[in-house]
Amino acid sequence: MSLFKITSLNLNGIRSASSKGLQAWIGQNLPDCICVQEVKAQAEDVQGRFEQLHELNGYFHFAQKKGYSGVGVYTRHEPTDVKVGFGDAAFDAEGRYLELRFDSARNKRSIISCYFPSGSSGEDRQQAKFRFLDLIYPHLQDLKAQRDFILCGDVNIAHREIDLKNWKSNQKNSGFLPEERAWMTKLLSEGGLVDVYRSLHPETAEECYTWWSNRGQAYAKNVGWRLDYQLATPSMAALARETAIYKGEKFSDHAPLTVGYDGIL
Repeated sequence: MSLFKITSLNLNGIRSASSKGLQAWIGQNLPDCICVQEVKAQAEDVQGRFEQLHELNGYFHFAQKKGYSGVGVYTRHEPTDVKVGFGDAAFDAEGRYLELRFDSARNKRSIISCYFPSGSSGEDRQQAKFRFLDLIYPHLQDLKAQRDFILCGDVNIAHREIDLKNWKSNQKNSGFLPEERAWMTKLLSEGGLVDVYRSLHPETAEECYTWWSNRGQAYAKNVGWRLDYQLATPSMAALARETAIYKGEKFSDHAPLTVGYDGIL
């Protein structure tokens, strides 16, 4: 039986990524589901252009602010329910959470696209990021008590030293702050979720990066960070068989992270 392939990709703008070969890549790799972040578009921008990508139907949570944030899920399978937002008015207005539910008589399973805030633009956004972490943690715990899920997304946190090239010089920078890393550790220990990539590649370093700054020669020199994850409940994570980070054409400043699962839907 062929694996069920889920891709997570921060687009840095769906129109921009599409102009750089995104559709051709999808046609070659044929994922079953793509979770996208930073759509940077509104419903009217998507209508008639990006509602489908290679027979995958799109579902979206757009930000109220134009050209900002926004997440989506493209899937071959029709969901039984779609949850837009996770219940916080401020962050839901930013278009950060979309959950597709696929329920059957045997299983209750969800695929989530989530875009965690970045704190790199200033202290106010870093505090917003901390508020988001404080809110999303109990939400995921409540969800885990009810159903299995895979959360795909740009988490904007490099968890361990092997998750970024220059970890020593970034310990006081957003994305590698001790508080952020401790939150991730808690999610993966007390919270009981599984970092699927790390479950398959526990000690991979340079090959694990999914984001590179546009400054200097970061991409050419592979001075990167691992910011993109698939976080799953244990029974879902146990179905993961292979994973790949695509580093051919650049559709975005992020690379697509794809995991092949054995029969999740």
